[in-house]
Amino acid sequence: MPKLDETRPFLPVNIAVMTISDSRTEADDRSGDILEKMIKEDGHNASARSIIKDDIAAITSQLQNHINNPEIDVVITTGGTGVTGRDTTPEAFKEVMEKEIEGFGELFRWISYSKIGTSTMQSRAIGGVAKGTYLFALPGSPSACKDGWGEILRSQLDNRHRPCNLVELMPRLQEHLPSNS
Repeated sequence: MPKLDETRPFLPVNIAVMTISDSRTEADDRSGDILEKMIKEDGHNASARSIIKDDIAAITSQLQNHINNPEIDVVITTGGTGVTGRDTTPEAFKEVMEKEIEGFGELFRWISYSKIGTSTMQSRAIGGVAKGTYLFALPGSPSACKDGWGEILRSQLDNRHRPCNLVELMPRLQEHLPSNS
């Protein structure tokens, strides 16, 4: 069974939070607020926060900024993962990702199914890696953010989580790049 190895020191990671929305502002970004609060409560650094219009070019540009910033380890977005015409977060992710972490979206929908049933099929939650930075896209509801962080990312971004976690893989994420050989 999964557990925390308390003999290992906790290693905080630097996380950027992006809210993807045409209508949210800093004053009413509940999902972004929830993510930032949970990240900090769990001992990580909420290193950046932004609200980006649901536009592929705008999302891709901000993702690239975070990916190219050596101070950012993880980007978590909220919003834009549905199936309507303005929902473009997964498409933007696919433009920048080197590798998709298929299990993230699958696990998110499995967890979500127990709460919202077949409506979970409308979520296009996605995860991946680009230039050593983890990328995770969550739906825009506060409950989806709580599920994504509390049920998946909290443990996978804790280096004490056993049998394995994403943090311990960070030093090896860029092995394929020529400058790291």
